[in-house]
Amino acid sequence: MQRLTSTELERYRRQIMLPGFGEESQQRLKDSTVLVTGVGGLGATAALYLAVAGVGRLILLRGGELRLDDMNRQVLMTHDWVGKPRVFKAKATLEAINPDVQIDSICEYVTPENVDDLVQTADVVLDCAHNFVERDLLNAACVRWGKPMVEAAMNDMEAYLTTIVPGLTPCLSCIFPEKPEWDKRGFGVLGAVSGTLACLTALEAIKLITHLGTPLLSQLLTMDLSRAEFSKRHPYHDPNCPVCSDKSRRLAGAEREEPYCSHS
Repeated sequence: MQRLTSTELERYRRQIMLPGFGEESQQRLKDSTVLVTGVGGLGATAALYLAVAGVGRLILLRGGELRLDDMNRQVLMTHDWVGKPRVFKAKATLEAINPDVQIDSICEYVTPENVDDLVQTADVVLDCAHNFVERDLLNAACVRWGKPMVEAAMNDMEAYLTTIVPGLTPCLSCIFPEKPEWDKRGFGVLGAVSGTLACLTALEAIKLITHLGTPLLSQLLTMDLSRAEFSKRHPYHDPNCPVCSDKSRRLAGAEREEPYCSHS
């Protein structure tokens, strides 16, 4: 474990001042690795706030190139990067903002071949993937390896957010046993909507790592940002879920980490 430097103590001084936070929580952030998938208007903005908060290592995962119609919400991008892999620009921008954070950029999508290695490496996973094929792969891998996952998604002016801890909360397959139609057809998006959700997503990860506040465990936060209406509900924890039920987890040899994130 590398202790906080004098530069880091000054950089993060204002959040270290928070009641119940202190240097111990800041050290937890420094010792943590967070996997961020998607790295779009949602994932990249969440990564920005994790970087400035002092998470020690960020793994950014997203295949494909930046498109011009991404630019209304891609806060880490610049116009001259259109047509190039977005994760490399995201890495460069975050390193310029906070050189004390290790940024690993991987220009790939979530696949059955890479998901287990990626999830095992992380203390917390941010699921900001752009489709449910990738989301389901992440969900199953997080259950297998006992890794907490912050699940965030949006559709037009609506958004939802929950934190999944294997063995403790419903998993994504419990919440969405049937996939929503908007996953197949695409949707319009305002950058301010994805940015709002991204900030809350980053905050969930910070709460998991530092134990500050109360994460959205077994609670689904839904937001209608066209009306600024927020509500919570308790999603059904399916005892026969093919992914997270006790029987399914035993068959998969699933592990469980205690507490939400493990640090020495």
